[in-house]
Amino acid sequence: MGYVENPILRGFNPDPSIIRVDEDYYIAVSTFEWFPGVLIYHSRDLVNWNLVARPLDRVKQLNLMGVPDSCGVWAPCLSHDNGTFYLVYSNVKSFDGPWKDAPNYLVTTEDISGDWSDPIYLSSTGFDGSLFHESSGKKWFVSMIVDHRKEKLFGGIVLQEYNQDKKEVVGEKYHLTEGTSLGKSEAPHLYEKDGYYYLILAEGGTEYGHAVTMMRSKSLTGPYETHPDNPWITASHQSSHPLQKCGHADIVESSSGDWYVVFLTARPLTEGGKCITGRETAIEKMIWKDGWPYLETEYKLPRQRVWFDDVEEIYQGQTSIYNFNTEKLSLDLQSLRVPITNDWCSTTDRKGYLRLYGRESLSSFHNQSMIARRVTEHHSRAIAILDYHPKHYQQMAGLVMYYNTCHWHYLHITVDEKGKRVVQIISCDNHVISESLENPIGLSDSKDIVLRSEWHADTIQCYYQDGSNEWIEIGNPLDGSILSDDYVRDGSDRYRPAFTGAFVGMCCQDLSGGRLHADVKVFIYENLEKPRT
Repeated sequence: MGYVENPILRGFNPDPSIIRVDEDYYIAVSTFEWFPGVLIYHSRDLVNWNLVARPLDRVKQLNLMGVPDSCGVWAPCLSHDNGTFYLVYSNVKSFDGPWKDAPNYLVTTEDISGDWSDPIYLSSTGFDGSLFHESSGKKWFVSMIVDHRKEKLFGGIVLQEYNQDKKEVVGEKYHLTEGTSLGKSEAPHLYEKDGYYYLILAEGGTEYGHAVTMMRSKSLTGPYETHPDNPWITASHQSSHPLQKCGHADIVESSSGDWYVVFLTARPLTEGGKCITGRETAIEKMIWKDGWPYLETEYKLPRQRVWFDDVEEIYQGQTSIYNFNTEKLSLDLQSLRVPITNDWCSTTDRKGYLRLYGRESLSSFHNQSMIARRVTEHHSRAIAILDYHPKHYQQMAGLVMYYNTCHWHYLHITVDEKGKRVVQIISCDNHVISESLENPIGLSDSKDIVLRSEWHADTIQCYYQDGSNEWIEIGNPLDGSILSDDYVRDGSDRYRPAFTGAFVGMCCQDLSGGRLHADVKVFIYENLEKPRT
């Protein structure tokens, strides 16, 4: 018996969709512009979660080439019926303007960790689509609807039957509700229980006003009445609570008959401050009272520490060492927008190394050579050992701290105008590029250069080693807060989508088009958080 600390999926793991199949639990989360699309985690106790699948792993299922930052895969819905897993997802192509180009697709499989089907197109009505399997055997596609008129955007929730034989939505489109007075109604999921149809919604926007609401009806197509105490999950009234932005939820019944809710959350560094680990997934126990769901806790606030009777207390810190001695990369490493293919990212061209062939810049929406992972704690470090010998200043490789194409820090190896190998830091803050070092640091001819970034809350300090075990500090601390949803939104004179979180990883550019490669010997990520006592 022991406590588990929320979030259970730490770092950028938003928009959870949970199911139980016998004794196995699965959660699917959004991946936006990162490839492969959708991460699926597995657990048998709702506490210890392992990444087991990335179902959208080929371009035919998911073409992200050219999609803007924070577009791509939004709010997947995972479900299961009669031995088949179903996954509904949006591939959002645009965000600016009063409309959203958001086609929704369905893929299926009988083996959640195996290959998934080619996509079935469903609808472009809106985003955050889900599939509801009614007890009668019918299947229904439910989605928010985009209303571009007067830039309203959120036009309510619609329902349409999905015909499994025809593999398309058919028949009348039912408008279920405009949502509650909180507004911005999205992320609908339907459930059937005790003679009622329950409709869960994310409302109040995706920032500090985020919330979970519920409605119910005796008829699938309505009318729907609202929960007497909506929103039933939110932190908007308690700014000092350690878990903020609580919303976008899904519920599940355990095999013992208990009920749990998983939901999006974020951990600000300070009250009302920046959330560098992005939007994460938390869990809470819920109860049913008078036919409505409530948190087991009071005041609509989830607990930071949740008690589980059959689980030992765990510490969720970790050290991950990525050696490249096998052909397959770890599932938690992803690329931007394009599949990881041997022509630009190889574990076989040089045994024991990850070879990255230089391609486009860090501002590109197309062919970047980047392999990165999520930053999962406020205090962490990353280390990369590189064998790289550029010939021109247009060639660079190193360690990147990344949010999107216009917010990043890049600790890298390149050459100066005399062709001497140097280390430099370039930063991008809302499209403004700056170099940290007025005079880049000269490097020896040593084969391996070791680069290190160390995160302490909203600051990042960089170091390097050049032929010795001595860490040499590079420049002044960098502003880590620019790698957060909150900063990206605040730094724009108009609303800009910012839904992901900070990544750290390896990358290589050759802006001349010559594809000069960099070899990475090892990549290490270590959380520096201390266990709670």
